[in-house]
Amino acid sequence: MKAVVQNVYGDSSVLHIEDVPVPTIGDDDVLIEVRATSLNIGDVHLMTGLPLIMRPFLGLRGPRQRIRGMDAAGLVHSVGAAVTAFAPGDEVFGVVEGGLAEFAVGKPSKLAPKPASLTFEQASAIPTSAATALHALRDTGHVQPGQRVLIIGASGGVGIFATQLAKAFGAHVTGVASTAKLDLVRSLGADKVIDYTATDFTASGVQYDLIVDMASTHSFTSLRRILAADGTLVIVGGEGGGRFTGGVARSMTAPLRSLRSNQKLRGLISTTSSADLATLAELVEAGKLAPVINSPVPLTEAGDVAHRLETGEALGKLVLTQSHPRVIPTATHLEVS
Repeated sequence: MKAVVQNVYGDSSVLHIEDVPVPTIGDDDVLIEVRATSLNIGDVHLMTGLPLIMRPFLGLRGPRQRIRGMDAAGLVHSVGAAVTAFAPGDEVFGVVEGGLAEFAVGKPSKLAPKPASLTFEQASAIPTSAATALHALRDTGHVQPGQRVLIIGASGGVGIFATQLAKAFGAHVTGVASTAKLDLVRSLGADKVIDYTATDFTASGVQYDLIVDMASTHSFTSLRRILAADGTLVIVGGEGGGRFTGGVARSMTAPLRSLRSNQKLRGLISTTSSADLATLAELVEAGKLAPVINSPVPLTEAGDVAHRLETGEALGKLVLTQSHPRVIPTATHLEVS
């Protein structure tokens, strides 16, 4: 099968198309015929191997998982002997291993039925980004109806969903983005938008009950100035910082900065579950959540797409599509070789 592979860490130039074996599955796995895959900033971290603190988990000299892509949607081709939640032919979406390929392996605990109203391309844009936004708002931020919520990075992969979810939870939402992306943020339902290139929103005097920060470009001190006395600041992602710890240190130290204060500073570590995906699918079908995607491109353009993600040029989620596989495994239950 065709797959987007990397053998060494680096920028988007390390990605290339290669013929690799179709993955085999164990008793608890699902083999998916991938129809679409979306890229996240997490894929860039895996591609570059940065921050360096992640290398012991990813592979010291090069990535242990050579095929990129973690969010995908497609058809179940076959299932392991212990899998009862899915059957061949089911349309699914979720988190997989090696999604930038014609086939990928997933766990039932990280998959869910694809929302019927979405295409495979749209569904592939949801899993990691939308689940992260859900965890930031609902589980860590404990958002409540009527609260004033500030979304910093509202036009990014997570921000697109965070803005919509905050509105769905009944909050008054202010979205921060660059000039070119303000209209997008408005279209997501934000009550107010702020152009960070023209306005220092940390000096506005306006206070927020909940701040969700995806950008990590402002100090804790400046953000606390606009955080309500009993408000919550949620730091999302590993952006910013140096090559060694990146933004991980910012997230890890956030709680220490709010000791002996009614303000709550929290870092978020998010993993996507099938229950999260089911919740997100319900919101999609209720018309409260919708993915925003670029025009999908073929798998062969993965390097260009990854570059656009690296440079922040993208407006909406970046999605790649796979052509109909040329190599089709025939077994219904495949075992690990």
